[in-house]
Amino acid sequence: MFQNVSHDSAPVDARPLQRPLRILHIEDSAADQALARLSLLRGGLNCEVTVVDVLNDVAQALDTQTFDLILADYHLPGFTALHAWEMVRSRPDHPPFVLLSGAIGESAAVGVMREGISDYLLKDHITRLPHVVSHALEVHEARRARQRAAAELAASERRLAELTEHLQTSTERERADIAREIHDDIGGSLTSVKFDLAWIMRNAPEGPLREHAQSALEMLEHALGASQRIMMNLRPPVLDQGLVAAVQWLAENFERRTGVRTRVRSSRESMDIAPEIQVVAYRTAQEALTNVGKYAQAQHVDIDLSDHEGFLTLEVKDDGVGLAPHARDKPRSFGLRGLGERARTVHGWLDVSSQAGRGTSVIVSIPLSGNGACPNIPGIDEES
Repeated sequence: MFQNVSHDSAPVDARPLQRPLRILHIEDSAADQALARLSLLRGGLNCEVTVVDVLNDVAQALDTQTFDLILADYHLPGFTALHAWEMVRSRPDHPPFVLLSGAIGESAAVGVMREGISDYLLKDHITRLPHVVSHALEVHEARRARQRAAAELAASERRLAELTEHLQTSTERERADIAREIHDDIGGSLTSVKFDLAWIMRNAPEGPLREHAQSALEMLEHALGASQRIMMNLRPPVLDQGLVAAVQWLAENFERRTGVRTRVRSSRESMDIAPEIQVVAYRTAQEALTNVGKYAQAQHVDIDLSDHEGFLTLEVKDDGVGLAPHARDKPRSFGLRGLGERARTVHGWLDVSSQAGRGTSVIVSIPLSGNGACPNIPGIDEES
């Protein structure tokens, strides 16, 4: 049966309350009920106590009322505090549960604490009940605060991931649009001018006109080459032929520019991979090779592509000087850090390992199903 008892007193300084502290007391002894109320009153706690001594009444009380704390004897007629605790712990955001009992044995006390009960107090020490209650409430509130902070952090990370994915998608779309405009408009116009200058060269007499036309033609060739390089960096058309072909073209171009021997190995000649995954892998290879050219002082680079076991894996490994110890902690190094964020947009992850004098390995792994679990492997940042 239910029994509601209220008593008012000035709240303790550790827990100033605007309303009474609502306590569910599971106890079948009227004397122990009175002692608990008296101890709380003397401790300066403003409480509203609901007393029950039947397990069904515990469930009814939990269904119809909200409690700040549950106080329970261990042995009760037909059930124990652990039966009540199982009923309480199954409810979301349940209140703290304090065991107030006679001697139940050290092993039993340890057992109930392992079950997740907030605290345990012997009835012989009931004068400490206000302190135990206040401490249990403080710990419970601290745990709830951590849970709220964790939930807010998770929500913030989800929003950041969504924003990153949107920015990456928008950037790639803009790159493709700009590359197409360079090819169709600027490239076409420059090619037409080149034909006109070539006609002038063929038909102009020897003298200043032909010399100016020759100079203009040379500058135009430089502009055409620059527009081609810009277009290829923005969005190489070879990517339309597949990731393997695009990475091979990237490696050949890198070797031609830097003189660093670059080898590509692939598990197959062509891979049927979603476009967004191809872009992530290609940008990873591009950024890794850029870092090799700038910092590694390497003689050889190996690029491995594999699509085994439902994952696309790309590794770029060099034999250069490796990363400096402080390179990972640079506050404004966004090259590989950005690649890690890019990989997460397709549920992948980036791993970078390096040893001084023994080179650097950059690996991106992406589940081809699009829903693989991403292990918590931190990327290593390097300025690009």
